[in-house]
Amino acid sequence: MIKIISNMFKKRWVKWLAVLFGLVITFFIGLYVAIYIGVFGKLPTQEDLRSIKQEQATQVLDKDGLLLGKYYIYDRQPLRYDDFPQHLIDALIATEDVRFYEHNGIDNTSLVRVFVKSILLQKKSAGGGSTISLQLAKNLFGRKNYLFLGTVINKLKESIIATRIEEIYSKKDILTLYLNTVPFSDNTYGIESASRKFFDKAASQLSVLEAATLVGTLKANSFYNPRKRPENCRNRRDVVLSQMAKYNYIDTKTKDSLQKQDLVLEYRSFSHDLGVAPYFREAVKKELQHILDTLVSHEGDSYDLYRDGLIVYTTLDYKMQRLAEEAVQEHMSKLQKNYEDSYGKLAPWIQNKHLVDGVFKALPEYNRLKELGLSMEQIEDSLSVKRPVELFSWSGDVIENISVKDSIKHYLKLLNTGMLSIEPKTGAVRSYIGGIDYRFFKYDHVSQSTRQVGSTFKPFVYTAAIEKGMDPCTYFSLSEVTYTNYDNWTPRNSGKDQDTPFINYTLEKALSQSVNTVSVKVLNEVGISNVIDLSNKLGIPEKLPNKPALALGVAEINLKHLTGAYASYVNKGKGVKPYYIERIEDKHGNVIADFKPNVLDDPAYNEYTRQVLLEMMKSTVNSGTASRLRSTYGLHNEIAGKTGTTQNNKDGWFVGITPNLVTVTWVGNDNHAIGFKTTALGQGANSALPIFAKFYQKLNEATEFDGITQAQFEHPSEQVIEDLDCEPEKRDSFIKRLFSKKKKTKKFKGNK
Repeated sequence: MIKIISNMFKKRWVKWLAVLFGLVITFFIGLYVAIYIGVFGKLPTQEDLRSIKQEQATQVLDKDGLLLGKYYIYDRQPLRYDDFPQHLIDALIATEDVRFYEHNGIDNTSLVRVFVKSILLQKKSAGGGSTISLQLAKNLFGRKNYLFLGTVINKLKESIIATRIEEIYSKKDILTLYLNTVPFSDNTYGIESASRKFFDKAASQLSVLEAATLVGTLKANSFYNPRKRPENCRNRRDVVLSQMAKYNYIDTKTKDSLQKQDLVLEYRSFSHDLGVAPYFREAVKKELQHILDTLVSHEGDSYDLYRDGLIVYTTLDYKMQRLAEEAVQEHMSKLQKNYEDSYGKLAPWIQNKHLVDGVFKALPEYNRLKELGLSMEQIEDSLSVKRPVELFSWSGDVIENISVKDSIKHYLKLLNTGMLSIEPKTGAVRSYIGGIDYRFFKYDHVSQSTRQVGSTFKPFVYTAAIEKGMDPCTYFSLSEVTYTNYDNWTPRNSGKDQDTPFINYTLEKALSQSVNTVSVKVLNEVGISNVIDLSNKLGIPEKLPNKPALALGVAEINLKHLTGAYASYVNKGKGVKPYYIERIEDKHGNVIADFKPNVLDDPAYNEYTRQVLLEMMKSTVNSGTASRLRSTYGLHNEIAGKTGTTQNNKDGWFVGITPNLVTVTWVGNDNHAIGFKTTALGQGANSALPIFAKFYQKLNEATEFDGITQAQFEHPSEQVIEDLDCEPEKRDSFIKRLFSKKKKTKKFKGNK
């Protein structure tokens, strides 16, 4: 044998082959040494591996700990080994690394198989030689691009890292690190995030079928994406189940039964633009960024909202929020249709060229082209090109080929909304809707918008009057008065009250019927400065106009501020500042910040005034402008409230007060130039009130909200009952009517 080998090496080609083989071996040994000593980048040391720090998503939880959403660059939520169901581990090992417990990071048996079948026999079904430890090394440290032999260099680096990982960590630790870092479909990292995204449940609750589905996507998370390619995903899932049966993790009967089942997802996106309460999550994020700027970790570092795995406990009620969103969807989709039908072909977004051009010229793209020196005609031509655009629609989003102006006209016609519900004694926000769809309308009508509040301001006028000693049974005439010192301004009533100048209403009747003329007269008696002062004490920071039209709600006030002020009527006269965040924890569960209710220190008015106004606003619901809550929607809850409509029907409002929840809803067009065509359609009782009504109908059906829906107002004092016990209206005597036919004029004196 030795002689034969000796003779072979006498042949030149054998010598050259041996030399070549030696050079190849020497090259790879040299390459390995170069990689090992860090020529191609520093390798993590054992100390580095012991202190692995992975970016983690910040979790936003509701008041009961339910997940609302996350802030992240990579969507990852870590778990402990004990949180993984055994069948998840079984599926992973059976599919990805069947000899996981036998090797030290590199499966030599698999490498030999790959070498023989793939390289020598050219079989595509040879499988891969990668282990869970090798994949973990890749997940943790990624791969770099090299000009030459990039794949080989990366593989050798991963093999060194994998063996070091195996030396430091137990098999359980390696599985934990792997399942917390492995990439799944839809830019999702870690099994917990994937489980919540695709099945809306914790990883610990995954069934065998669901675990097999997610493990199956690891082979190629785009090709086997459960949402985008369900058929591919199901086929791969069945392969995983077959592997589990092959290695005796499940029996054949179970495998056959599971493979017959359809792929069923409970997909829940945690995208910043999608999911539950997107406007709320954005508001929380803005507040968090300010808070985190003031905090420092134990290591002396600042916190990173997107990487440090913080846990944010908020005040929001997830279930209540879902009901609020359903109520908005149901009402606004119907209202939008009625709104468009009322205008028909004469709609301002169709006929008003000046309006459309105004929006067009405010576009950033228009101004960019203008700065380049293009003429108006050239800009028009450039932006008239039609292209596929996704458009919001209540019947489902659509993609249409439209121009920029077509898009403007589409969005000019859409009504928007804002809705906020708070716990009145603390200001804790329970539901929050800033608009109809965050994807298309980023502007938040709860936190950012200020709109004229219309008649929802009137209770503050009446509150100031009662507080200053006005008797609740004071009568005021409905007659019109022209105020000569305010440009001969003549406030007018709407509806049936417009033609009854000789009728006098009590304060309760005037407020419940939202009579404009009386509100201005009450303001004239109590004084504008007193009303403004009261409003400030209730927590309304906006500058209020010092003119009699203030009584009719010409002031522009933020919805959040208005809600906090109305909370005073069920909070001992104290306004509140709505708040979102209860506490913030780091990823280890340590509290790094907590927050208390922000209730204003002193009552803005006394208990007697509070009870009187609450009774008046109960009348608004029982027999006044909000009575359709009883007649149309059949609500029997204890409710006080106030409707509001602004000039030219631009804004519709409703404030609903119950003992343990105060809710404000607003509806209008984002463009202030466009209102409702008719008062019947645009008044707060028709545009905004139904959202509250549908919301409470849903709350009534859910027994977990009995503490809200079945709560009772406290009984008013005997003094309040006695002071409100009078005829709600009276008619002027014949003599008074005879001498009152001439239109009244006077100076407005109530600005003291």
